[in-house]
Amino acid sequence: MPQACKAIRETLILGSGPAGLTAAIYAARGRCCPLLIHGQQPGGQLTTTTVIDNFPGFPEGVDGTALMDRMQEQAERFGTDFVEGEVTRVELAKRPFKVWLGDECYQCQTLIIATGASPRMLGLPNEWELYGRGVSVCATCDGFFYKGKKVVVVGGGDTAMEEASFLTRFADHVTVVHRRDTLRASPPLEKRARENKKITFRWETVVTEILGDKQSGVTGVRVLHHPSGEEEEIPCDGVFIAIGHTPNTKIFKGQLEMDPEGYLITRGNCETNIPGVFAAGDVQDAHFRQAITAAGSGCMAAILAERYLEGLDDQEE
Repeated sequence: MPQACKAIRETLILGSGPAGLTAAIYAARGRCCPLLIHGQQPGGQLTTTTVIDNFPGFPEGVDGTALMDRMQEQAERFGTDFVEGEVTRVELAKRPFKVWLGDECYQCQTLIIATGASPRMLGLPNEWELYGRGVSVCATCDGFFYKGKKVVVVGGGDTAMEEASFLTRFADHVTVVHRRDTLRASPPLEKRARENKKITFRWETVVTEILGDKQSGVTGVRVLHHPSGEEEEIPCDGVFIAIGHTPNTKIFKGQLEMDPEGYLITRGNCETNIPGVFAAGDVQDAHFRQAITAAGSGCMAAILAERYLEGLDDQEE
């Protein structure tokens, strides 16, 4: 039998990446008594990153898991409560908002959604094993590590062309592997990539295997040219998968406004179309996808939630 809903919390936060944990720190310091619900991967995608070199305050870099552990400790210090579980449904039509973890129902006056976006991967056996060891989904995050090296970018859209062009600042050479014979990228981005002498294209080609192991990292890729059926190995030091992200918003469909890709639409800051429901981090940011920008939006969402709660208090007086 379904259980009765638990006591109403002032603020409920979904997600424990930099957006969710920063929101928790600010909400707890604002005495909004936050409860944070995280899934099976506490800390989010950053826990799969070995070294984060561009987060302010860590001149020597910081391990992704260590950074998220410290953020969680900070949130706990100020009084954030944590619950592990997968959210199965939400009800946002009226306050208190309801969030279910299976049969368990949680209620809140304000909800901060920081569920992130998952990178689309190639589906190859060892891509996660080599993630952070030569396999990346973010040139801005990792490009610096490939000074004087050779890299492969997989994809043919705007993201792939932006990544390829950015990587030429560091890498000696960038090979773009695209499964079609034309790009899907916008004309300006395509023109910039095609005119860059450091970039070459492999058309109608797919990556069938990423070569390397945990000890040596990525050493190359095996590719298949569809028209000819020929296979070839391309030596490289890194593989950047740039075939898009999928925002983790499925459970909010029909209740919150989204763009065609499924990203939550926010108005100017972190406000969704439902008053009292806020979104922060990659779940509403298809452009930057950085730990620092996610943390910043988590801060904004928590401050907005606190102000919303103050408005409710004023109405009740």
